[in-house]
Amino acid sequence: MEPKIGDKMKADPQLTGLDAWVIGSVIDIEHNPFKGLVVAIKDELGRIFFGQIKYFQTV
Repeated sequence: MEPKIGDKMKADPQLTGLDAWVIGSVIDIEHNPFKGLVVAIKDELGRIFFGQIKYFQTV
């Protein structure tokens, strides 16, 4: 299922480089012809994380 703008998702520590999963709201979705579905989230601290959908889970 494809996420929508405003959905809550969490980003894998492999993507963020942090110790724990980061929860944020989806702010952008891109259908990249080379990488597939690319998602960007923004957390409560204002940090933005983006990457392939395989690094994200729905909350």
